[in-house]
Amino acid sequence: PAGAAKMMVDVGQPIEVFTYKPSTYTDGPLIVVFHGVGRNADDYRDFAITLAERFGAIVAAPRFDKARFPYEAYQRGGITKHGQAQPREAWTFSLLPRLVDQLRLIEKRPELPCYFIGHSAGGQFLVRMVALAGAQGAVRVIAANPGSHLFPTRDADYGYGFGGLPDTLANDDAIRHYLEAPLTLYLGTADIDPDDEHLDRRPAALVQGLTRYERGQACFAAAQNLARERGWVCNWRKVEASGIAHDAPMMFAAPEVEEALFGASAL
Repeated sequence: PAGAAKMMVDVGQPIEVFTYKPSTYTDGPLIVVFHGVGRNADDYRDFAITLAERFGAIVAAPRFDKARFPYEAYQRGGITKHGQAQPREAWTFSLLPRLVDQLRLIEKRPELPCYFIGHSAGGQFLVRMVALAGAQGAVRVIAANPGSHLFPTRDADYGYGFGGLPDTLANDDAIRHYLEAPLTLYLGTADIDPDDEHLDRRPAALVQGLTRYERGQACFAAAQNLARERGWVCNWRKVEASGIAHDAPMMFAAPEVEEALFGASAL
C-alpha cells in the first residue's frame, strides 16, 4: 500500500516487513533495508523514506528478531549455529530471494529490480552474504558503516576472512567471485570513534583498524590490491559520505547515497 505499512511475509517462516511506498510511485526499484544491532526495522523503514521519495522507490525493511536470528544467524548469516557448520539452505542469506519474490508477487512485477542496503550490523550481514552466497539477485549491495569486514583472505577466520571455511567456500575461485560482486562499501568519514559501545573490539577486528572508517578503507584497499596482483576483476565501489558518523538516517539522506546505490549516473 501507499505510505507506511507493515506486513508478514512467508519465506518458509514468517518475517515482519515494514514498507513505504510513495503516493506518486510508478515503476521505481525495490530497496530492501537491513537494520542494525537494535533490530529496529520499523525505524530503518522510516530512515529510508528519504530514499523512497528521492528515487521513486519502494522501501522494505525486514526484521530479523534476536530470538530467531542471534548474532551467528544475523551478522554472521547463519553459516554456523552454536559453532557447527550449517547446510546452505539453512543460511539466513537463503531467505532473501524468497522475500524479494514475495514482494514482487504482491506488486505484480516479477522483474522488479531490487537493491540491498544495510547499515552497521546490517552492513556486516550483507558483506558476508556477498562473500559466501553472492548478491542474491540484487542489482547492487550497499554495506554502510559495517563494524567489521570480511577481508578477501584465508589468513583470518570466518567473520573477518575466509579462514576455517570448507574449501568450496574459501578457495581462490570463491574469493575471486567475492571481488566480482556488485558491492559498495559506503563509509561515513566521521565514523571514527574507537570507543563506540557497539564497535567490535575482538582482536581480529582490531587488526582491520581502530574505527569503522579505517576498517572500510583497509578492506577496500585489500580487495583492490589482490585483484591487481591476481589479474582479477574487482567490481566493488567505495563511496564516502563526508562528515557523517555512525548515523543511519544521515547516511541514507546524504547526497552520496545516490552514487552508492546507482553509480555515477542517476536513475
